[in-house]
Amino acid sequence: MGERVTTPQPVSAGGLLDLIRSGRANTRAALQRATGLSRSTVGQRLDLLNRAGWLRHTTGASTGGRPSERIVFDPTHASVLAVDLETRHARAAVLDLTGTILAEHTGPLDITEGPDHVLDHVTRWFPDLIAAAGADPSRVCGVGLSVPGPVDWEVGRVVEPPIMPGWDRYPIRERLQEAYARHVGASLEGGPVPVLVDNDANLMALAEQQANHRDCGAFVLVKVSTGIGAGVVVDGHVYRGIDGGAGDIGHIRVHDRADALCMCGSYGCLAAVASGRALAKELSGAEGNAASGSDVRRLLAEGHPDAIRLAREAGRRVGEVLVTVVTLLNPGVLMLAGDLSGVPFMTGVRELLYQRAMPRTTANLQIVTSRLGDHAGLIGAATTVVEHLYSPARADARLAGILTPQSGRP
Repeated sequence: MGERVTTPQPVSAGGLLDLIRSGRANTRAALQRATGLSRSTVGQRLDLLNRAGWLRHTTGASTGGRPSERIVFDPTHASVLAVDLETRHARAAVLDLTGTILAEHTGPLDITEGPDHVLDHVTRWFPDLIAAAGADPSRVCGVGLSVPGPVDWEVGRVVEPPIMPGWDRYPIRERLQEAYARHVGASLEGGPVPVLVDNDANLMALAEQQANHRDCGAFVLVKVSTGIGAGVVVDGHVYRGIDGGAGDIGHIRVHDRADALCMCGSYGCLAAVASGRALAKELSGAEGNAASGSDVRRLLAEGHPDAIRLAREAGRRVGEVLVTVVTLLNPGVLMLAGDLSGVPFMTGVRELLYQRAMPRTTANLQIVTSRLGDHAGLIGAATTVVEHLYSPARADARLAGILTPQSGRP
């Protein structure tokens, strides 16, 4: 039998949008060259995108002839809601489709109070946030949620989270959609508002890589706050593993602390000896009210000598684990983020990495701290929503649902 020949499928409207959003093609002529489509077919595809309100047309600089028309994605035609849950507080924001924060609110919220209370509470912030952003509630296209635990991405549920009691396999997506309908109303396209849930380190890594290290093909972010987790971005995409467990380095066993009880119920985990919670426990005798990573962060900012000493020791312990991570992944950037990610902690990480890792592994490695800070989780959550909703296949499905031959905008 002869070799099977496959015929390339024509580039859809969603495919054109992907070229436009990425900046690979921003004129009609460039779109024709990139896709091989005829001028009339490109025009028909663009008409669909224009009728949905997703594009903006501008006039480019003239090179002596007629000025070229540039076609760009319009980031203002809709907005995104993002929520970043921590252990003792939460942040929520309205962002445009480029990840620019338009309005933001932070408030105390104990994640151990359970998903029903937490999700309803943060959703009550949404109407005031939307109003503060000057956004149209009917133009919110989705909600992104960042959580401090492992997430099964496909179903949007947390799986066996050590520091989130009561959240295991809870239907977050469905409950948040119900709460959204109660407190905000209908979604952009009539059905339940799209909700995407992911681990906080994953979303922070995505936001930081796209904002400041877009040319880095292998990027690792380590968040050390109340717990410890890592996010990995390879070729611009989050690597989650088979079921969302990638990057859960806080539960790697350390060799010399078999007596340290972790929140997961096991003994000797890295998080049990080097997380913000672990350091807070050691400092609580002297400080009384040190109970979490944010308390340790405060003590570090105040220059507390015991906090500085313990943060450096924690950095060395995390660095010992990161020797393996860096050797396996060979990243270009290792970013430290979270409550402990200051100079003492970074010093400890550097000491162990450069002492234990092969020089070849660290020769081209940048070890840096977060540049987006407390906004990284929010921006990453919003970015995930936009990347999902405007991916070629999803964009085509949405166009089919929101446009009819008689109507233009939804």
